[in-house]
Amino acid sequence: MDLDVFVTAHRAEWDRLDALLRRRRLNGAETDELVALYQRTATHLSLIQSSAPDPQLTGRLSQLVARARSAVTGTRRASWRDVTHFLTHGFPAAVYRARHWWVPTALLSTLLAALLGWWIGTHPEVQSSIAAPDELREMTRPGGGYEAYYSSNPAASFAAQVWTNNAQAAALCLILGVFLGLPVIWILFSNMLNLGIGFGLMSSAGRLDVFLGLVLPHGLLELTAVFVAAGTGLRLGWTVIDPGPRTRRTALAEEGRAAVGMAIGLALVLFISGLIEGFVTPSGLPTWARITIGITAELAFLIYVYVLGGRAARAGATGDLDSAERSATVPTAA
Repeated sequence: MDLDVFVTAHRAEWDRLDALLRRRRLNGAETDELVALYQRTATHLSLIQSSAPDPQLTGRLSQLVARARSAVTGTRRASWRDVTHFLTHGFPAAVYRARHWWVPTALLSTLLAALLGWWIGTHPEVQSSIAAPDELREMTRPGGGYEAYYSSNPAASFAAQVWTNNAQAAALCLILGVFLGLPVIWILFSNMLNLGIGFGLMSSAGRLDVFLGLVLPHGLLELTAVFVAAGTGLRLGWTVIDPGPRTRRTALAEEGRAAVGMAIGLALVLFISGLIEGFVTPSGLPTWARITIGITAELAFLIYVYVLGGRAARAGATGDLDSAERSATVPTAA
């Protein structure tokens, strides 16, 4: 593309659009003209960005398109209807669409944690490399470190702390996935290693049932949220490598926006698991009752994703912004 020729050919249209946007009132013909110029200018912007990027011209046209879009669509304010739509359509649909990534991630990660736990639990030399024998006994004894951890702080502050830490881990998986997914793999491995250490040490002390009774009530939902975040982050990293029929920029924008929405949704899921960890796990309820609460929460989330999310995904929901709220793009060949 000859940029100078392109600018000369379309400058008058851009100036006319700018002039129309400066007017307070437009008649019917001018309104139609504004819409047509907005659509053409959005197409011009996409062509320049893909064929002959020029920072100064791109900046001017981006601002012009944003102003025109605001004038055409009007200022939109978020409402409770948007929140409801996000929770019943956008978020569950995004999680459902990512299931081919997070379900294998969950299975492989759980297998890794189990293998690490078995390796640590059956090899005393590995246990001795983790801590001294006296420290290990202190951690695994009745009322020791592993049990005292869940009642170390008041329930409310402990739940808030757990929620903050887990939400940060999930957000990092979603954000850092763009770096080819490598940071996500490290975050996931660190989590599984910590789980495997607890599994192995408590099993070697003959107290695996106690460990599972402490972890399962909140851990099922918590780990599922982490697996969803990790799987989505890995999918985002794969998008960098293979964007499919979309341009890499468009693909990353679409998947990135959906990932941001998932971060918000997963924060709510982790808030629930944090409440369970803060109030249910250290409670005096029987082990079977605590585990039943954890299984119920996990099943409720899976039903939410596969039933509500599956229905929304089949209806066209993706977790991305509505088409009217996305930047205008030109079609690309498959």
